[in-house]
Amino acid sequence: MQAIHRNASLSRTKLHHLALWAVGVASLTWLPAALGASDANWPSKPITLVVPFAPGGTTDILARAVGQKMGEFLKQPVLIDNKAGAGGTLAAGITAKAAADGNTLFMATIAHTIAPGLYKSLNYDFTTDFDPIGMVAITPNVLIVNKNLPVKNVAELLQFIKASPNQVNYGSAGSGSTEHLASVLFAMLTGVNITHVPYKGGAPMMNDLMGGQIQMAIETSPSAYPQIKAGNVIALAVTTTKHSSAYPGVPTLDESGVKGYDFVTWFALMAPHATPPAIQARLVAELGKTLKDPKVVKDFEDQGVSPGSMAPTQLATFIKSETLKWGKVVKESGASAD
Repeated sequence: MQAIHRNASLSRTKLHHLALWAVGVASLTWLPAALGASDANWPSKPITLVVPFAPGGTTDILARAVGQKMGEFLKQPVLIDNKAGAGGTLAAGITAKAAADGNTLFMATIAHTIAPGLYKSLNYDFTTDFDPIGMVAITPNVLIVNKNLPVKNVAELLQFIKASPNQVNYGSAGSGSTEHLASVLFAMLTGVNITHVPYKGGAPMMNDLMGGQIQMAIETSPSAYPQIKAGNVIALAVTTTKHSSAYPGVPTLDESGVKGYDFVTWFALMAPHATPPAIQARLVAELGKTLKDPKVVKDFEDQGVSPGSMAPTQLATFIKSETLKWGKVVKESGASAD
């Protein structure tokens, strides 16, 4: 009898183990299908697009234009979340730790390849903590001055700066921003001494430039364009080696005597690393459609902006090369955000 009970107990144990094994196999069998179904149903709720600078600046303007149209294609609203601070690195650090489910995206800029050289320590790695979706736009910066400054061109501005030591301040959207490094490069190539005043975005900086609290800035085109057109600030030069159709008659810095000056600002759509490939592919496709939309193209052209055309693999390589390039510029200039 004991042998019979023992055998029955062993049988029950085996049956129990077999049942657990069967459940495990079934779970593993259904897991890929469940994940696939989840990806296929994305997006099922509004998407948050984190913008690392204040409302009203160039990054914000472009994010809203692209986000609205992408939302139409995705059939879910794209909500803009402005998280300004620390030259765009505050928002990058927060977004890098967001769930990689496609519901949180990031509008990166050239500033995020400049930051590793400026900051001694960052709580994220831009090249590994984000997956590139695509280049959104490229644009020149514009050297602008307060309309009451007694200068009409770059040569006169340089004379004014040299005649007013430690009196000329330039603004930026924050330490490590495009405006900051564009002005650092300007000072390096001209040998002038100008003082940096960082803000939390292009819009508050522009307000102080118009108000006379600062005298100059090398601002991105979409943020500068409306104020130039309205006569609130004066455009002296563009930062690219080619003229911009948005600023007829405005020379380049290179032809204005700042030889070798060439600076292009770019903006890219990124997702937290490990966002599912199916979701990334959908984002790439919808961004491509957005950047070809006639209204988006016209809005970009009106502000001197060109739509991007870089695929994710190209963008990843570009980001690595930009990080190396700006690391060298920052080191040579001695600039620091800490």
